[in-house]
Amino acid sequence: MQKNSKNKYFFGIIFMLITGIGLFILFQSPIALTNKDQETNGQPHKTKAYGKVNIIKEHKQRPYHTSALKKEQPVIKYFSEPVHITAIGDSLTQGIGDETKQGGYIGVLEQMFNKRKSTGTFDNFGKRGNRSDQLLKSLNEPDINSSIQRANIVLITIGANDIMQVLKENITNLEMDDFTIERQNYENRLVKIIGKIKRINPATDIYLLGFYNPFARYFKDIQELEIIAKDWNTTGGNVTKKIDHTYFIPMMDLFDNTAKEVFADDNFHPNRLGYQLIAERVLEYINKEKEDDSYGE
Repeated sequence: MQKNSKNKYFFGIIFMLITGIGLFILFQSPIALTNKDQETNGQPHKTKAYGKVNIIKEHKQRPYHTSALKKEQPVIKYFSEPVHITAIGDSLTQGIGDETKQGGYIGVLEQMFNKRKSTGTFDNFGKRGNRSDQLLKSLNEPDINSSIQRANIVLITIGANDIMQVLKENITNLEMDDFTIERQNYENRLVKIIGKIKRINPATDIYLLGFYNPFARYFKDIQELEIIAKDWNTTGGNVTKKIDHTYFIPMMDLFDNTAKEVFADDNFHPNRLGYQLIAERVLEYINKEKEDDSYGE
């Protein structure tokens, strides 16, 4: 009886969020269409079974941290040679919410590279509405496949629309267990996504960006929303720990405790300042991993 009451309360809160805060914007987002899944015509070489996550890191995975960003913008290090970065994922990669229309956090990163006169090229394949199953299929698209083959770094944002799909499909009978089941499916697809990228380009470094809770400022007392975000972040972090040269970048702390306005008018996607914070965090982690690698040589 208590469980049913809690489920009803949770459903009521989620319904209020959807109707009252602007979550309907995501429902109106176009579903990302991808080509029919085909076998990748990648480079002819043998690789280990990345899909089974049996490639163990040779170095210690950097622990998560929630320290505040430095006031000064991170300096680009360790990129004396030309670098190619491929960004794939959902609306956060596409840059939805950036009022300057300059490409969100990928646009900020590109400006950082240009400012420091580093030789960097960027391909942004972010697509609003992308779920993990659609991203997996899109890796067969020639443009994306070719870009990954040339990539020194692959950046990924994915999973938010998987969570939204749970809401859509279970809106009349929503329970926390629904998110747990889909999180397991998300984990399996995430393993396949990273494994496929590694088969296309075994030498690339992969960075998975974590989730944030866009409602933390207005609904601090709704623990379920925080639990969902943390659980899915834990899943992403656990997957990256098991695959060499694959890293998790936490994002939740950037948006949880800030007095500045970091969200766009839809109260869900970051604005330019929010994307600036994301770009700085991404560069911070890339620099740290490159520093660790240089010490290990």
